[in-house]
Amino acid sequence: MRDLQAMKDEAARAALAHVSEGAVIGVGTGSTAEAFVRALGRSGISLAGAVPSSLVTGRMLAEAGIPVIEPGTVCGVSLYVDGADEADPMLRLIKGGGGALVREKIAAAMAERFLCIVDETKLVPELGSFPLAIEVLGPALASVECHLCVMGGKPRLRPGFVSDNGNRIIDVTGLDLAVPEELEAVLDAIPGVVGHGLFSRRPADLLVVGLASGGAREITAAR
Repeated sequence: MRDLQAMKDEAARAALAHVSEGAVIGVGTGSTAEAFVRALGRSGISLAGAVPSSLVTGRMLAEAGIPVIEPGTVCGVSLYVDGADEADPMLRLIKGGGGALVREKIAAAMAERFLCIVDETKLVPELGSFPLAIEVLGPALASVECHLCVMGGKPRLRPGFVSDNGNRIIDVTGLDLAVPEELEAVLDAIPGVVGHGLFSRRPADLLVVGLASGGAREITAAR
């Protein structure tokens, strides 16, 4: 079996086929998104600009010679490219392992098309094995943890981590993700929750998967 980085690199290269010259795109955060930035920088594709979902991604884009557009200065992008920690057959995702989940969700929401790139180990029949990241305002940490416990979750404050927005992140396991859209609505309604890494109401439009056997394949949602 090929190593994970090789599979991520395959997915990143395959994703370039969906990037148009002169476009404004959004770019996510994490190791697979970093592979995409490296591939994009080597590709010779000329973009009008790229909107990063984190400070780290912004620095990488600039180092690759790609014009950086500050988040909050545009209302839409033609394409958003990002990775995921889990992806199910409906292309619903769990994201947030890298801690940029709120800005990633904003970028996905304003994109005409959301392209998710993963290695094939991220494909799951049902979401929920990977801890769900929840970004929380400081004064609400204890209250949100109590809400999650009542819901059957096992929350854990991510040690030593502060998001680019200045907030803490709780990683929670044990929640019922049988109907992800319903859980997403419940989480959104908890006071103090800034955002979370469950992408079910805005799933990916296309999944590009790096394969252990070599190359990549594209997956559309099983509707």
